[in-house]
Amino acid sequence: MNQLKEKLKQLPSLPGVYKMLDSTGQIIYVGKSNCLKKRVSSYFTPSPKPAKIEKMILFINDIDYIVTDTHLEARLLECQLIKTIKPYFNAQMKNDKRYFYVKVGHSRQAHVLSIVPERDADTFGPFRRKQLIQSMIDSFTYLFPIVKKNNHYDFIYQTLPQIMSVEDFMNNKQTLMEIFLEENKMLSLINQLQLAMREEAAHYHYEKAARYRDLVNGLTNINHVLHDYKRLLEKDILLKIPVRDGEKLFYISKGQIILKKYFRALSPIEIDKFLAEANNIKAALIINRNEKAEIDFQNILFSELQALPDDWILLK
Repeated sequence: MNQLKEKLKQLPSLPGVYKMLDSTGQIIYVGKSNCLKKRVSSYFTPSPKPAKIEKMILFINDIDYIVTDTHLEARLLECQLIKTIKPYFNAQMKNDKRYFYVKVGHSRQAHVLSIVPERDADTFGPFRRKQLIQSMIDSFTYLFPIVKKNNHYDFIYQTLPQIMSVEDFMNNKQTLMEIFLEENKMLSLINQLQLAMREEAAHYHYEKAARYRDLVNGLTNINHVLHDYKRLLEKDILLKIPVRDGEKLFYISKGQIILKKYFRALSPIEIDKFLAEANNIKAALIINRNEKAEIDFQNILFSELQALPDDWILLK
């Protein structure tokens, strides 16, 4: 315990990644923080904690850490370490092989939408939140068939899922494909489902309202992954983030940071040189995609970009 107390005293109030080690030197947990000292110290202060954390604390024998310039780098490094080390007490991001796809139009008509482990014809993804998407799929069955009329979708809530004819099944599949492929169509359906949810709740039909809620939540998550992440992959982004005693430039292309540099004093000439170097790297860049693993990194980049002030984003 004395060793841990000394380590806690040494922790800097800076962004970075921390690693919890057991008595054998094995890394049992990896975390990140914008302030290492405050976050790591919180594990050892008397306060209510989840049971899993309380259990983990019993095994902590040592603490290691890596300081980063920015919170963005800390999050990306944490993700990379979790995927490489797979610490016992980390739950998120280490099992990306379990991520899945949604298939539209199964060979059996009873399964208009289904979860499949790998990409195939008429599949979308990958996705991470299996319970959320499964709830959406289950709720969808009470609305089929969904019929498109102009720019509006007609559906009726069925007390029991309806067995569709072959013609209805194929039309329903075509409608779903359109919704999954085109963001404006998906947003239109989400809006209609939100209206239906509010109406059912207003009439105290809480079971129906819950079905619509599950559909809204699931489709919102799907829309986020399919379209927000797709836009991220299509853009070249230049970030200028203040650090301790200067500024740091990041060039993001195809959803990856391909160049980053620290500058004590940043001038327009330095930015132009940085961009020229980044464009040369981009021209020669060959990316071997592992889309299941990349979804975590894309989520980090997207959420960090959403949180940054506009004047830190020089190119988007």
